[in-house]
Amino acid sequence: MDLNKVMIIGRLTRDPEARTTPQGTPITSFSVATGRVWKDQQGTQQEKTEFHNIVAWRRLAEIAAQYLTKGRQVYIEGYLQTQSWDDKTSGQKRYRTEVVAENMIMLGSKGESAPRISPAASATFTPTTAQAPDIAAPVPVSDEEIRIEDIPF
Repeated sequence: MDLNKVMIIGRLTRDPEARTTPQGTPITSFSVATGRVWKDQQGTQQEKTEFHNIVAWRRLAEIAAQYLTKGRQVYIEGYLQTQSWDDKTSGQKRYRTEVVAENMIMLGSKGESAPRISPAASATFTPTTAQAPDIAAPVPVSDEEIRIEDIPF
C-alpha cells in the first residue's frame, strides 16, 4: 500500500494567483512558508523555513482566491505532485514539486497571535483524473453551496 499525504500549517508568502484552464476549470496557486525550531548539540537555537508551492482546483480554488491573502495562516491537506518540463532557454529538464490541496482550513488572520480554527470555512475535495493532461485535479465531494453567512469573519 502506498500513501502520498501532506499536512502543513503555515502562512501565505504571497497573494493567491487565480486563473482558469482552457476548459474553464478554476485553479489557484500560492506559496506557504512553514518554520521549524530546534536546539543543536551545543544548545543553540536553530531555525529553518521551508516554502511550499500549493495548487487548488475548482471550488477550493475559488475559495482560496477569494479569502486568502499574504500573511494569512492556513492549514492545507493534500498530496505531493511533481511536474517536469524542458526549459526552452537552457534545454535542461526542470522539475517543480507542489502540494495539490484537497482540504483547507483558514486559521488566524495575519495579525492574530492565537489562531482560531474555523471548520465552517473548510472545503473538502477528493482527487480524480484531471481534464488537462498529466495534472491530477480534485473534484468536490458534493456541490454544496458555501454561503457567505457560513464564513466566520
